[in-house]
Amino acid sequence: MSEEKLRYRLLTGPDDRSFCERVSAALADGYELHGSPSVTSVDGRVVAAQAVVLRTPPAPRTLPA
Repeated sequence: MSEEKLRYRLLTGPDDRSFCERVSAALADGYELHGSPSVTSVDGRVVAAQAVVLRTPPAPRTLPA
């Protein structure tokens, strides 16, 4: 059973390659950027956040017969 995609996701984490890879993976999975990224500093480390949304509704779920 596959998990249904959320229409909205907020990706957060240290502003590093791993964070950029997660955002890139979401874009490849059909999500679009929503708004500008946000950055802050936590204990001297830069933390980023980026909202992503699915513009097209996910496929309807089918229930077993």
